[in-house]
Amino acid sequence: MNVYLTWLGCRLNESETESLAWRFTQNGHSIVPTPQEADLCVVNTCTVTGEAGRKSRRQIRRLARLNPNASIAVTGCHATIAPDELAALPNVAWVVDNAHKEHLADLVAPALSPAQPAPPTRHLGPGMLRRTRAFVKVQDGCDNHCTFCITTIARGPGRSRPLDEIVAEVRALTAAGYREVVLTGVHLGAYGHDRGEADGLFTLVSTLLHETQLPRLRLSSLEPWDLSPGLFDLWRDPRMCRQLHLPLQSGSDAILRRMGRRTTTAQYADLVATARARIPDLALTTDIIVGFPGEDAAAFEQSYRFVQAMNFARLHVFTYSPRPGTAAARMADQVPSSVKAARGRKMRQLGARQAEAFHRRFVGRTLPVLWETGDGGGRWRGLTDNYLTVTTTCADRLTNRITPTRLVALTPHGLLGRVTT
Repeated sequence: MNVYLTWLGCRLNESETESLAWRFTQNGHSIVPTPQEADLCVVNTCTVTGEAGRKSRRQIRRLARLNPNASIAVTGCHATIAPDELAALPNVAWVVDNAHKEHLADLVAPALSPAQPAPPTRHLGPGMLRRTRAFVKVQDGCDNHCTFCITTIARGPGRSRPLDEIVAEVRALTAAGYREVVLTGVHLGAYGHDRGEADGLFTLVSTLLHETQLPRLRLSSLEPWDLSPGLFDLWRDPRMCRQLHLPLQSGSDAILRRMGRRTTTAQYADLVATARARIPDLALTTDIIVGFPGEDAAAFEQSYRFVQAMNFARLHVFTYSPRPGTAAARMADQVPSSVKAARGRKMRQLGARQAEAFHRRFVGRTLPVLWETGDGGGRWRGLTDNYLTVTTTCADRLTNRITPTRLVALTPHGLLGRVTT
């Protein structure tokens, strides 16, 4: 049986999709790179915004058009929130909620044609053959109560994977040739809290650094209130990637309170100052929501000015969309769509300028780059540990190599580099 897998949304979904690919290969099935080759298409959906839900449905319809003969299995957050709606879409034979996602390959097995034994393979989803960076899920669920977020409903309470299980997986990935691991979770900073471990994330990361030979370790999104000063000690190890994604969501204290966020702009600014002092050349990235209920012109201007002052390396801007079942969807003072769209454009333009300025700072510097992809014509793309996008032209094969690279010029897509060794 040929299986095509795709995902939408967060890095956690990517990690889970890679794990599903591994499970299907363990069961003797083949992972294929296009839906046209597939007998079964698997879609790991997202529902964090209304647009994410619409994209998930469009993707399912697209797969049905591209291959009318393939069955479709749908899983993920949108499948958990709107199972009946997805079950009615063309070719959808299975809708599997998040609680049963990891068993999807076994759930659909009785309907698949007999599989042939296949050698175990790890991380073989579409576009995942790069064998450079692996996304490792260490935690699921969330115990926060942000008023805009549907994820708590879709994912349930916080749950942490056993430490020894994660260490074993990272060791296996390192042995398989991966050069970087990104730790992911819905509420990564709460790792171990469900077991009463107040410093669970610190323990996890320090254990991975001490007990594996992994060249690079990166953390995905961390809520600002989860970072204690002691956590920054981890960056004494040069294998820690100098990037932090700290979701802000709004630069207005009044809107932060309406969102149920457990921080203020002053606390956030203090944390950023500490992080930048402890981690030189840190790439600080964030999420911002525009058009949240009650965000009037003054509140948006406050948010805009605060984001401007923070000088982020990258800005992910979301236009607020009501999610049924959340407190924010029931709030008064919903912002008109046209106003939200205009604010989104303005904030994205600011984010583009900040990203360009961050990249420009490093022109003339030499930094190690992990090369991920090539176009077959000698052009390569990679990332520095502090999240700078770099391209270069080189006759040698660079995929999965970390090389010192001189950053010589700014381009519309990042930085142009020249490999120095």
